[in-house]
Amino acid sequence: MTRDDLDIDPDELYGRLKAYEGRTAASGGAGRDPVNEPMIRHWCEAMGDTNPAYPAVAPPTMLQAWTMGGLAGHPGGSARSEAYDELLALLDDAGCTSVVATDCEQEYLRPLRPGDLVTFDAVIESVSPRKATKLGTGYFVTTRMNVRAGDRDGVGDRAGDGELVGTHRFRILKYAPARPKKAAEPEPTRKPEPTRKPEPTRKPEPAADRPRRPRPVINHDNAGFWEGVARHQLLIQRCLDCATPRFPWLPGCGACGSQRWEACEASGAGTVFSYVVMHHPSFPAFDPPYAVALIELAEGVRMVSDITGVPYDKVRIGMPVELEFLRVDEELELPVFRGAEA
Repeated sequence: MTRDDLDIDPDELYGRLKAYEGRTAASGGAGRDPVNEPMIRHWCEAMGDTNPAYPAVAPPTMLQAWTMGGLAGHPGGSARSEAYDELLALLDDAGCTSVVATDCEQEYLRPLRPGDLVTFDAVIESVSPRKATKLGTGYFVTTRMNVRAGDRDGVGDRAGDGELVGTHRFRILKYAPARPKKAAEPEPTRKPEPTRKPEPTRKPEPAADRPRRPRPVINHDNAGFWEGVARHQLLIQRCLDCATPRFPWLPGCGACGSQRWEACEASGAGTVFSYVVMHHPSFPAFDPPYAVALIELAEGVRMVSDITGVPYDKVRIGMPVELEFLRVDEELELPVFRGAEA
């Protein structure tokens, strides 16, 4: 159901929604696996995190990963409560049938270590007043998950037991999709007067009919990169104290903390480290489906880029790519990478 305004009285609906605050959202949850080194290593490899503290402890940002059931779900079924299902059903009945995750907040109380057994429960922390967004009209629902850890000896192996190691707040927007705006009807074409010779018409340039891509945010820290792009150079940074290359541009070295660095030109050679094919949501300046890749440069850093030269369904991990510069409109030129089909 698509609607700009909700059919139910908003004050009545909000009162019913607020009644769910403080009620249980999930209970009795348990991680599918104990905290373990293989998952920590895989996470660090995917994130490019070389902190020597891992895998003796887990990265704090893995907090939610230990609570997730994976594609198969939790063996004992979902820990989600009836109250939370009722809240979502109430919003569905009010026309808020669409959902989008908006943000999360995490607090870390102590590191998780291999062997910890993770349990969790969650509460419906808040429901916002009705909000009008570009997506549509709806309500923000925030849940707070408490994550606890026990050990292999059974201490704290039930949700609610064990030591509290962190909290995870997760916020969604349940909304009624806004109606798409109707395209303006073209004005009727007027025939030229017979006594006058019509002036020749110029075809509009393609760029005038096509929405522009988002503009990059250029600031003090990354201005040098975009100056290089203007000269058809792909510039990365190299630390002057430990020689570690880095990208994107940052004021300090992530390896040693030094703020001394130099810009150096990348060769432009690389490989596809990972990629996604974008189908939805659509954006007017792009033509889905299209591939967006994480490119690993020969210098060892990675950057996100379009892939040109090959169809989106031919992009593969490990595919060699070469740098080129793409003029997308009269103002913007971007570094992209051209792939080669095997």
